[in-house]
Amino acid sequence: MASGHPPNDEPPVPRAGRFAAALQRALHPETLRRQRRRLAGLLRPQAAPLDMAILGRTLLHASLVGLGAGIVGAAFLAALELLQRVLLEQLAGYSPLRASGEKIIREVASPTFRPWLLVFIPAAGALVAGLVMRFAPETRGGGGDAMIEAFHHQGGIIRRRVLWVKWLASTLTLGSGGSGGREGPTMQIGGALGSLVAGALGVSARERRILLVAGVAAGMSAVFRTPLGAAILAVEVLYRDDFETEALVPAVLASVVAYSVVISIYGESTLLAHAPHYPFVPVHLPLYILLAVLLALVAKIFLGTLRLVQRTTAKLAVPVWIKPALGGLAFGVTTVPLLVIVGNRLSLPGQGLGIFGGGYGAAQMAITGSPLLPGGWTGVELLLFLCAAKLVASSLTIGSGGSAGDFAPSLVLGGLFGGAFGRAAALLLHDPRIDPGAFALVGMGTLYGGIAHVPLSSLIMVCELAGSYELLVPLMLAEGVAFVALRGTSLYGSQVASKQDSPAHRLPAPLDTLRTVKVHAALTPLRAYVTFARSAKLREMLARLPEATWQDAFPVADKKGRFVGLVTSDALRLLASKPDRDTKLTAADIMQPIVTLSLDDELRTAAELMLANGLREIPVLDAGGAIIGFLDEAEVSRAYLQATAMRGEGEDAGS
Repeated sequence: MASGHPPNDEPPVPRAGRFAAALQRALHPETLRRQRRRLAGLLRPQAAPLDMAILGRTLLHASLVGLGAGIVGAAFLAALELLQRVLLEQLAGYSPLRASGEKIIREVASPTFRPWLLVFIPAAGALVAGLVMRFAPETRGGGGDAMIEAFHHQGGIIRRRVLWVKWLASTLTLGSGGSGGREGPTMQIGGALGSLVAGALGVSARERRILLVAGVAAGMSAVFRTPLGAAILAVEVLYRDDFETEALVPAVLASVVAYSVVISIYGESTLLAHAPHYPFVPVHLPLYILLAVLLALVAKIFLGTLRLVQRTTAKLAVPVWIKPALGGLAFGVTTVPLLVIVGNRLSLPGQGLGIFGGGYGAAQMAITGSPLLPGGWTGVELLLFLCAAKLVASSLTIGSGGSAGDFAPSLVLGGLFGGAFGRAAALLLHDPRIDPGAFALVGMGTLYGGIAHVPLSSLIMVCELAGSYELLVPLMLAEGVAFVALRGTSLYGSQVASKQDSPAHRLPAPLDTLRTVKVHAALTPLRAYVTFARSAKLREMLARLPEATWQDAFPVADKKGRFVGLVTSDALRLLASKPDRDTKLTAADIMQPIVTLSLDDELRTAAELMLANGLREIPVLDAGGAIIGFLDEAEVSRAYLQATAMRGEGEDAGS
C-alpha cells in the first residue's frame, strides 16, 4: 500500500528500483490528486476555445488570405480562359460549350475545325505541366487530397512553391482541354496561400491549420462563386463524419473577401443559369430517392474507373512527369472521334459538348436545355452519352496525374445523369410538373456530396447555384440516401472519420499510450462489494458504509437486479454530516446515472468517464451485465505512470 511519507520525503532508491518506486508512489493520495489534475488537463488539450485576442488576430489574418486568394483566383480564371481561347478555339477550331457565368473574355469567331490537332493538344499541355510539377510532386492530381493530407499529417504546412507550381500546372492542363475542374486545384492553391500567410506571420501550428482551411474556402469561393457553400465545404471535406468547427468563422470571412474581390473584377453572377422557380411537389420525392440510388452506382463506377487508371499509370515504366501526357494522349484519341461523330450527327462539327475542360456547359445544358439538345428520348441518350464520355475523359486526365480537379467532374456527372433521369421521368410519367433542370441540380449536389462525404456543403452550393432554397427538401432527401449508400466509398483517401482520428488533434504521447491499454489489463481481482436497492433508506446506506473499506461507488439495482445508478461515498458522507438530513431519502433520490465499463474498453475511455461524471471508480461489467470488478483512478494513474516510466527507461537505455 501507500508509504506513510509524502512522495518528496521518500529515501533515494537505486536506479534499478525507479520503476517499482514510481508504481508505489502512484498509490499515494497526494500523487493521485496531482495525477488526476494532470490527466484532466491532458484529456482536454483542445477544449479551450481560442481566446478573443487570438480570435481577432486570426480573423484579420483570414481577411488577408481571402484578399490574396481572390486576386490569385481572378488571375487563374483569366489565364485559363485565355489559354483555352488560343489553343483550343483559335488553333484547333474547337467551340467549347460554356455555362452562362463562365465567359469573361469576349468571344471571337473560331477557324476551321481541326480534329487531328485537337487529339494532341491535351497531351502537349499535360507534358509541359508534368515538367512543371517536377518542382512540387505533391501537385499531381486533383489537389484536394494533398490539401487534406497537409492538414492532418503536415501540421498545416504546404510548401510555398506549391502556390505557383499548382497554378501554372493547372492552367496548362485545363487550358489545353484536360477534362477536370478548376475548383480542386484552387483547394490546394488556397491552402498553400493560407500556409504561406501563416508562415510569414509566424503564427502557432493551431492558427496555421485554421488559415489553411480559410485559404481553401477563399479559393473555392473565388472560382465557384458560392461563398457560403465554399466555407462549409472547407471545414467539412477534412472529415467523413465531422467538421473543423474552430475554422468555420475564419473560413466564412476569407470566403466573403475572396468572393468580393472576384465579383468586383468580373461582375456579380452565378456560374450556372437556372429556372426562376422550382416548385416543391411531394409526390416526386420517390423519384429523387431512385435518382440518389442510381447516382450512387454512377459514383462507384466513376471512382472505380479513376482508381483503375491510377493503378495502370503507376505500373508504367516511364518517368513520372511523362505520365500526364500519356493520359492526355489517351484522352484525345478516345474523345475526339466521338466528338466528330456526335457533332456530324447534330450538324455541329467542332462543338465540344462539355467533354473538354470543366464541363459546366454540359451541366448547363442539362439544367436549362439548349438548341444543341434534341427533344424526346434522343436528348436523354445524348445526356447519358456525355455522362459516360465525361467519366472516361476525367478518369484519364486526373488518374494519370494531370493537374485537374475531381470536384467539377463529379458535379457535371451528377448534373448530366440527373438531367437525363428527369427527362426520362417526364416522358414516362407525362407529368408536366417534372422539371428536368431540378433533377439535374439535385444530381450535381448528390453525387459529389455522397462520394466526397460533404452532404451539407454540397446541398448549400446547389441552393446558391439555383438562387433559391426551393430544392432544399429533395436535396436533403437525395443527399441522405447517397451519403448512406456511399459510406464505404470516398473520393479523398486522406479523409479521416473524425477529429479523434486526426493527428492534428492527437493527444500527448503518454496519454495516447493509454488508448492501447484495455481495462482488463489494469483491473484488480474482484473484492467483496456493497450494492443498494433503489428503495434503500439513507439510514441503511450509512449503516453499511463501514463495510466498504475500499469502495467509493455503490451500484443501485432495481427489483429485477438491473443496475440503474450509482451512489458515491462523497454523497453519503455529505448527508451524514448534516444534522437536519432527511431520513426518508432513498438510494433512488441521491443516485446519479449509471456509468459502467467493459473489459475491452480503453483506459482513455475510463479516464474520460471518471472526469466527466466526477467519479473515482467505475464498475466493470461482463457481457451478461454482472459486476466483475471496479476500476479506480489509482489503477488509471498506475497505468499512466507505467507508460511514462517505461518510456523514460527506454530513452535512458537509448542514450
